[in-house]
Amino acid sequence: MSESHSSESEAPAPSRERSSSTTANFGAAFLNQLHSVDAADLTAEEMDSIAALPSGSALLIMRRGPGAGSRFLLDQDVSVAGRHSEADIFLDDVTVSRRHASFNRAGARFTVSDLGSLNGTYVNGDVVDNASLADGDEVQVGKYRLTFFASRVDKAAAMAGGGE
Repeated sequence: MSESHSSESEAPAPSRERSSSTTANFGAAFLNQLHSVDAADLTAEEMDSIAALPSGSALLIMRRGPGAGSRFLLDQDVSVAGRHSEADIFLDDVTVSRRHASFNRAGARFTVSDLGSLNGTYVNGDVVDNASLADGDEVQVGKYRLTFFASRVDKAAAMAGGGE
């Protein structure tokens, strides 16, 4: 057996790290793999958290992506999701823009708005600029998928008043 030592094999490979200011774009093949998560997939703890939501609030439960199972309380008029470390909902992945989407509250109603992200914001698989959120809607921000749950107090009031 002969061993060959060349200076080329000893040279370090060029770095292929992405800077934190780069947002990766994923293609149609990835998007075609999406499927919705049924609310029946909730744990008892998640159901308790949803049941305990006060009026004027909502909960996002991360169903897919790093940190699956994480919960984000929406209890402000505007909550921003993004890759920026100061985002209200910090999603640390290159498929997420620094300021990707905002969740907006008006009374007991919530909407999501895309903030000019590279990969877009999706609700139930459809790309949206701005969309009203209903209980059980799936919101996709980059590779993260979050399910929206409204306060049960507000949901009961809407149903009693003929809404939703």
